[in-house]
Amino acid sequence: MLTIRTRIRSTYSTYQHSRALSSSTHFYNQSTSQITRPDPREETVVQKNDGLPKAKSITWSANQKPKSQAMIGPRFEQTNLDAQPNPLPAIELIKKQPIRMVPSRVAACDGGGGALGHPRVFINLDKPGPQPCGYCGLRFERSHDDHH
Repeated sequence: MLTIRTRIRSTYSTYQHSRALSSSTHFYNQSTSQITRPDPREETVVQKNDGLPKAKSITWSANQKPKSQAMIGPRFEQTNLDAQPNPLPAIELIKKQPIRMVPSRVAACDGGGGALGHPRVFINLDKPGPQPCGYCGLRFERSHDDHH
């Protein structure tokens, strides 16, 4: 019984030691190498592909890369991206929707209703200008003829 416990302990400690070594040397072969992050103040030059629509070169999230940067690497080698469909992103489709004028101070949006919509939300229209829905992005504005 004692030899089994000793054997299990030695096997477990060897496993932990090898795991620690492999995780520390897997990405970096030298112990002096350091991880460096790019300086956000530095401007990066992005090569734009002229074949892409303008909407594809626009990013709307801090962690999103432009399509010209995102579509490089081993996953996209020998792939003809010109043959792939390039639909407009949802943010561009929402911009094409007209602003809905509402006579009251509060607008209700359910995303079209039914199974394809979202839960009903009420949007305060007291601030000037169009106010977007938090779910679908549709814009609502109070009509100017009903103000007192």
